[in-house]
Amino acid sequence: MSYINLEKIALKEIPKISDPDGRGNLSVIEKDVLPFVIKRVYYLYDVPSDSSRGGHAHIELQQFLIALSGSFDVVLDNGKSRRSITLNRPNKGLLIPSGVWRELENFSAGAVCLSLVSEVYQESDYIREYQDFLNYSK
Repeated sequence: MSYINLEKIALKEIPKISDPDGRGNLSVIEKDVLPFVIKRVYYLYDVPSDSSRGGHAHIELQQFLIALSGSFDVVLDNGKSRRSITLNRPNKGLLIPSGVWRELENFSAGAVCLSLVSEVYQESDYIREYQDFLNYSK
């Protein structure tokens, strides 16, 4: 496997419809927003600010993360370099391809992280040990 270029991983705009009467915004995720069919949805909340989540990579699964409320940082690692991206807008998401180590940290109070993924849960798709990921990514 070759290294994933982390610079190509960027926030993706989610279409936003603003109400002309000032009643708020609506964002829609349809088939043209994501390069995969959503097979699983889950969300993280009440994560203490000094805790981290993630700490793994996937062999096949792709993941789209959205900060529905509050903010958090996503640290991406391709086995050669690291990059941190802050999510703090509900109309922007982060598409993480397979083969990238991810860690979520620095959760603000009230942060909610929505995760839309391309596969149902399969433990065999996870790489949970960082050294195993380094061996896999070479």
